Amino acid sequence: MPLSKRRRARIIRGAQYGVLVVAVVIFALAADWHQLRVAFFDVTVAKALFPDIITTALVNTVLYTLLGFGFGLALGLVLALMRLSSVPPYRWIAVTYIEFFRGIPALLVFIALGFGVPLAFEVALDMNVTVMLSLGLVGAAYMAETIRAGIQAVPKGQTEAARSLGMSHGRAMISIVIPQAFRIVLPPLTNELILLTKDSSLVYLLGLSLGQFELANFGRDALNEHKSLTPILIAGLLYLVITLPLGQLVRRLEARTAKAR
Repeated sequence: MPLSKRRRARIIRGAQYGVLVVAVVIFALAADWHQLRVAFFDVTVAKALFPDIITTALVNTVLYTLLGFGFGLALGLVLALMRLSSVPPYRWIAVTYIEFFRGIPALLVFIALGFGVPLAFEVALDMNVTVMLSLGLVGAAYMAETIRAGIQAVPKGQTEAARSLGMSHGRAMISIVIPQAFRIVLPPLTNELILLTKDSSLVYLLGLSLGQFELANFGRDALNEHKSLTPILIAGLLYLVITLPLGQLVRRLEARTAKAR
């Protein structure tokens, strides 16, 4: 007697659960729990990390991310407007910038600004300025395309209505179009903030003092000191403390945007 679709789906689902349970049991039996506890969950090492991992590493991670995001957002808006400009050279410059910085690793930007610029121009950039420029230059390339898509998603009738009220093109963009565009692109911009939070770990290339450590560098330094992976685990959990609420915010914004449509 052939199985009904519902019964077949139930059997397949049960088999998947069975495979998952077997995998968990095999891992539980094969793992050396004592070694895992010593390597990843050493309470003594974890206690030694606090409060510095919060007051220094977590605070610096948030600071570097906000600096890069703020600069990247401002530059991304300028690039988006240049990309939409009726003046061809502006569009060429914006496209070249976007394609260049989207095509190279953020690592190279950190190296260029951290070591190349001081050598070439004989200037010593402040560490926070270097981080802000490095993260911002890369983030701006992605944010420019996001903002451009948001501006193009605003109905043209909005601009025409503003112009019919006597507004100039620039005033209509600032007062009518750009605010609506930002409401549309808030979810992808929040995603970009999450990506910059993780990219802030590249700041280690600049050679930091102890007070400038962010989470990844703090965890790596503590790993070398304690010979335990517990600092890496704690640093990873603190990254999640930052990124999980942002991810939840993205989902809420996406749901609200979908509902508004």
